[in-house]
Amino acid sequence: MQYGIFDHLERRDDVGLAQQYEERLQLVEFADEVGIYGYHVAEHHHSPLCLAPNQSVYLAAVAQRTKRLRLGSLVYVLPLHQPVRLIEEVCMVDQLSDGRMQIGVGPGVLGGIEFKMWGGEGEESRERFEETLEILRRGLQSEFLTYHGKHFDYDDLWMELRPKQTPHPPFWYAGNAESAARRGMNFIGGGPISAIAQSVERYKTLWHGAAGDEWTSRPLDPLYGGTQHVFIADSDEEAHERVATAWKAYRSHFPKPRSTGGEPVSAPPRAGGPAPETPAVVCGSAATVRRYVQAYAERSGANYFVPAFQWGDLTHKEALHSLTLFANEIMT
Repeated sequence: MQYGIFDHLERRDDVGLAQQYEERLQLVEFADEVGIYGYHVAEHHHSPLCLAPNQSVYLAAVAQRTKRLRLGSLVYVLPLHQPVRLIEEVCMVDQLSDGRMQIGVGPGVLGGIEFKMWGGEGEESRERFEETLEILRRGLQSEFLTYHGKHFDYDDLWMELRPKQTPHPPFWYAGNAESAARRGMNFIGGGPISAIAQSVERYKTLWHGAAGDEWTSRPLDPLYGGTQHVFIADSDEEAHERVATAWKAYRSHFPKPRSTGGEPVSAPPRAGGPAPETPAVVCGSAATVRRYVQAYAERSGANYFVPAFQWGDLTHKEALHSLTLFANEIMT
């Protein structure tokens, strides 16, 4: 079983932005030292849910503070990206990290709300996702890029920058096992162990039957599994008490603030996000969480487990302590 970390990089109110970036880089440094396999960063805009809306910029910093950790997006919301610029960004991060970049891709969640906020039409989002993905795959493998589509048109563009990994860094798809398998990508799902087991079974079945195409370089040993919010404390009681407040903060980060009467509102009323009101968190002492991870390994059929260690209003100290217990008492 390999272990990764999923990160929204949510805003905290107790420290400034520069300090939050520095503390998160310290957390990632520690993850690298203890043998975490991968670090996967989400993309969101216009809300406290994500302080790394340009994942490439942030991951370039992560690359300089780590040595072995694979790092990447989960996901690049492709309808929001100019595909040729994204190719160049991926190549830069892959070179800066000495070949550790991972490319998570997706069309975006919440009905493409961010694409609409940027002036796009809802039905156009899926078309742009497919075209951008095709261009990304071609451009990473070609010296010269030619593509003629509905939204993008390129003739004989020289791809001066090349990725360190050949033919390209590994691709990842989140949430949809069928899309991941048919596209020849690694997979991360979510939910309880039973749901992850169903997704993994579907993924394995379709993986062996997927034909692929000339632009698909399928990993020989794909990773597949699920993500879960995790919090480990010195006792079950302490963990459950802290999770109750941290989850409320997490839910409050989803809505996107809007102005009222033309005037910006710093703290508008919020109805909560898509996360359920009841905390969906694996929490407790190290012994309690170890039992969950053992059950996950035995019942999910997965070869990858991707916890989120810092979320809601959990502090750097709390997240580092949680990750330390995970590394010392669960991973070993």
